Amino acid sequence: MAFTVTNLEGNEIAEGEYVRTASEGGRWGDTWSVFKSNFGKIVLNNLFVLLFFLPAVAVFFVRTLYVGGLGFQYPFNANTGIGYPAYPGTQGLTESIYLSADLLFYGLLIVAGLIASIGIAGGAYSMKKLLNTHGKFSIKSFFHGVKVGYLNVAAPVTVFLCFYYACVLIGDWKNLNAARGLSTAGAITAYVFIIIATVLVGIYCAWMLATGVSYKLKVGQLFKNSFIFMIGSPIQTIFFAGLTLMPVWLFMIGLSVTFIKYLAYVVFIIFGFSYMLLVWMSFTQWVYDLYVTPNLKKSEEAVKAKKTPQELAAEQESEAKRIAGELLAAGKSELIAKPILPIDNNAEVKTLSVTFTRNDLNVVSENRKKLNADILAYEEEHKNDAGYKEYNALFVDREKALKTDNKKSKKKKISADNLLR
Repeated sequence: MAFTVTNLEGNEIAEGEYVRTASEGGRWGDTWSVFKSNFGKIVLNNLFVLLFFLPAVAVFFVRTLYVGGLGFQYPFNANTGIGYPAYPGTQGLTESIYLSADLLFYGLLIVAGLIASIGIAGGAYSMKKLLNTHGKFSIKSFFHGVKVGYLNVAAPVTVFLCFYYACVLIGDWKNLNAARGLSTAGAITAYVFIIIATVLVGIYCAWMLATGVSYKLKVGQLFKNSFIFMIGSPIQTIFFAGLTLMPVWLFMIGLSVTFIKYLAYVVFIIFGFSYMLLVWMSFTQWVYDLYVTPNLKKSEEAVKAKKTPQELAAEQESEAKRIAGELLAAGKSELIAKPILPIDNNAEVKTLSVTFTRNDLNVVSENRKKLNADILAYEEEHKNDAGYKEYNALFVDREKALKTDNKKSKKKKISADNLLR
C-alpha cells in the first residue's frame, strides 16, 4: 500500500474495557454469526440509539406539519377569476414554502445531530465490542462508548449535516427558479456539485466516525488516517457504504410504495440503526487489520486479562497448590526436596587420564572432597528457601495426617498410591 499509518498500534480505545478475541471463521461469517446469535442485544442497542434520534425525528415530523399547515393558508387556487379578494400570482409559492421551511428545520436538524451523536457513539462502540468479543454487550459499555467517542463522532456528524443542509437548500433554490421560469443552469450545476461533495464528505465522515470510536488519536491524526483508509480501499468503501445503508434504501423505495415505507419504519425501530453500525464497524475493522497487526487473544487469555491483581494472585496460589498436589501424589523427590548446587561451566573438575600417578589420584581426591563440601554448603545455605521449605512441609503435614490402622500399629508408608487417598 502506498499509504501507511504508524500511530494506531497500541492506541485502540478498547484496551482496558474489553479484550479482542480471535474469531474461528471469516470476518463476514463471524459478523453474521454475531448478528443472528445476539439479536436481542442488537435490538436493545438499537432502542438506545433510537432514543437519541428522537429529536431528529421530531424535526422532520414538525416540518411536515408546518408545510401542511401553510398549504391550507396560502391561496393555491387564486387567479382563477372567481372570488374575492384578488391575490397576486402564486407561481413558485409552493417552492418558496419548502425553501423557508427547510431553511429553518434543516438548520435545527444540525442541532439535533449533536444529540443523535450520543447514540451513534455509544451504538458504534457497542457493536464494535459485540464483534470483537463475540457477544459481549452491556448498557455500561454503551455509555462508555459515549464517554470516549462522543467528540470524535459529533464533529464528523456536524460536518456532514452542514453539507446536507447546503444540498437541500440548493435543491430548493433550483426548484424555485424552475417554477418561476428563471434560468436553472447555474442552480443545476451547483446542485450536482453539492450532491457529489455531500456523498464524498459523507463517506469521509463515516470513516472519521469509525476511526474515532476505535482509536485514541489527535484531531490531525484522525483526519489523516481517515483519509488514508478511504482512498486506500475505494471500491470496498463504496460497496460496503451501500450495504450499510440498506434500511435507508428501503425507506426511499417506500416513499413510492406505502407498504414498504411502513416496513422500513419497523426495520428502523427494531434493528435498523444497529444493523448499519454493525456492518460499518465490521468492514472498517477489516481495513484496520490490513494496516495494523490485530492484538488477538484466545478466550482464556481474554478472561485472564480482565481479572484484578487480587484475582490473579489467588489464581497463582491455586495453581501452585495444584502443582504441589501433583508432586505430592507422585511421591517425594530428592531432586526437589533439597537444594542442589547448580552446574558451573567455569568450575574445574579434575579427572584421571589414561596414565596417571599417585599424585594425580591425590589431586582428584582433594577436588572431589572440595566439590562435596561445596554441595553441602550450598544445601545448608538454601535449605530454608521458600520453595524447598514449602515442598517438604507438604510431606511432613501429610505424614502427620496419616493414621495408623486398627489392625497394625505401623504407620502407613508414604507413597504415590496412598498420598492420593
